[in-house]
Amino acid sequence: MKKILLSLTTFSLLGTCAYASDGAALFKTCATCHGKQAEKSALNKSKIIADFSEEEIIKSLKGYQDDTYGGASKALMKPNVKKLNDDDIKALASYIVSLKK
Repeated sequence: MKKILLSLTTFSLLGTCAYASDGAALFKTCATCHGKQAEKSALNKSKIIADFSEEEIIKSLKGYQDDTYGGASKALMKPNVKKLNDDDIKALASYIVSLKK
């Protein structure tokens, strides 16, 4: 019985990891405008996102989704973030912050 429970627990954890959002993969789209290290002002209009905290990134991405954030780039960003779920946003924010290290 213990072996079965251990196997089910391991399988469950592996399944969760397999479906976890990949911040690096998600960032490839962002890098087109924001730079490979998030070091660029996108289209010379945005703030440099490499300077953002994880919380600021999450807040801005969710703000683009619900139209409570954004300036000149709002129309460009909305379609890019519309498809992101909460796990994607967290993974993306974590990845962007990790680029500073």
